[in-house]
This record gives sequence, C-alpha cells and structure tokens, in this order.
Amino acid sequence: MSLPPAGPHGDFEERARLGPKSAEDEKPLMGRSRGLSLRAMAPNAITAAALCSGLTGIRFAISDQWAAAAVAIIVAGILDGMDGRIARLLKAQSRFGAELDSLADSLSFGTAPAIIIYLWSLSAEPRWGWFAALALAICCALRLARFNAQIDMEHQPHKSLGFLTGVPAPMGAGLAFMPFFLWSATGLDIFREPIVVGPWVLAVALLMISSMATPSWASLRPRRGIRLWVLAFIGLVFAALLSEPWWTLSVIGIGYLALLPFTLIRYARIRRRAEPSGA
Repeated sequence: MSLPPAGPHGDFEERARLGPKSAEDEKPLMGRSRGLSLRAMAPNAITAAALCSGLTGIRFAISDQWAAAAVAIIVAGILDGMDGRIARLLKAQSRFGAELDSLADSLSFGTAPAIIIYLWSLSAEPRWGWFAALALAICCALRLARFNAQIDMEHQPHKSLGFLTGVPAPMGAGLAFMPFFLWSATGLDIFREPIVVGPWVLAVALLMISSMATPSWASLRPRRGIRLWVLAFIGLVFAALLSEPWWTLSVIGIGYLALLPFTLIRYARIRRRAEPSGA
C-alpha cells in the first residue's frame, strides 16, 4: 500500500507511507493482537496484486511474451497508484502497508523490469548488459530507501514546494521500457540493440536516484476554465492507448522527459520566491 503525503505530491510511487494510526495498526488486547478488518486489508490486497502483476511479467518474459510482460508492469503501476488513495479514503494507513508498498515497488519497478529488459535485449551482451540491468534494480531500491528515510524529515525542499526528488519508481520503469515501446511501434531492430538499450537503462537508473526536482502530478491544479479540456484530453489519451498503445506510451515517455527541463526552471523560480518569506 502506498500513501500520498500531506502536501502536494505526484506520481505513482511518491507518496508518504507513514500515516496516523488506524484500524490496521495492531493493538494488544488481553495479551493478544487484534485481527485486521476487511477495510484495513483492502489497500494491502491491492498492493499484493501489484506485486504479483510485476513479478508475473518475469514469467511472460521467460516465455518470450514481451508484450504481455510490458503490460504486466503497466498494470502493476496502475494498481500502485490506487492502493495509497484507497487507503487514505478508508483511513487504513499503517506501518505494515508502508513496508509492503516499498517492497512491492522495488520488485515491480526495479527487479522485474531489469530482468525483463535483460532477457529481451541485454542478454546479447551478458557482461555489461547484466551490469546495466543491475543498475536499474539497485537504483530503484536506493530511491525507495531514500524516500522512506526522508518521510519524517521536516526539511524537504522539493516536497515543500510541490515537487518530487528524482524520477519516481513507476515512471522510471516506464522510461526503461521506452526502447521496447519504440521497437514494438516501429519494428526497427535498432531499438533492441544492447548498445542502445544498455546506456539508456543506465541513464534512467541515474535519474531515479538523482537529486533533481521532477514533476508532481498531485500538485497540478487545472483552472476551472480548462477542466473540461483536461478531461477531454485524458479521454483521448485513453482511446489512443487502446488503439495504438506502443506509440502512445512512447509519446508519454518523450513528453515526460521534455517536461524535466521546464520543471527545473520552474522549481528554481519558485524557490527564489520562497526564500525571502522563509528567511
């Protein structure tokens, strides 16, 4: 289970995982622990489903079912974006759910994508190809460990201004699959070459553990006058995913990367404005 922090926050993975005590927290009663209610278990069940989906992607990859493997990771990302919000609605936050969510994210968006991409492309160059795959898995785990370690820290410059630190794990997994999306969309073998995939995966791994400010989707607040346009755009994106999934996913990834420089500029501007008031 993952939980959005109190402030603006954005993405699938970047959510505060420590919430107030709730029905799920075990309390001693007559020398025994209280059981978990179904309400408290629901978000954890979704997190477990996300974990199973991510790891099932490895099974598909072993069988050379590459499209199914990629879809399994995408489904894991969707479920990962749901569990925290459902936990907040049900007031079922807990330390157990926080730890389960971190474990599930590390496996679904670090280990599983690394193995799938290795089997799909990097195994042609087993020495440094495996190194690139390891970098993706390790950097995802390090990112999640850093996030958990900073939950209780009062001074978080990016979070306080409505930004994330580094590329979140679900988006990192999606970016790592960009060569696969382009290969599936175009049929060009160049996107499957280890000389292309390896450096790309390494770059994504570094972005995940970087200290750069990245977009936080939860901080976006469309103005009233454009909300209908935003809803229409989301509907069109969903339709595009159904008709041309690989092209659409490629465009989403390219769009996210193009947004990063503008995010850095915006963060620097907001930070300059905030400094006098905080002095």
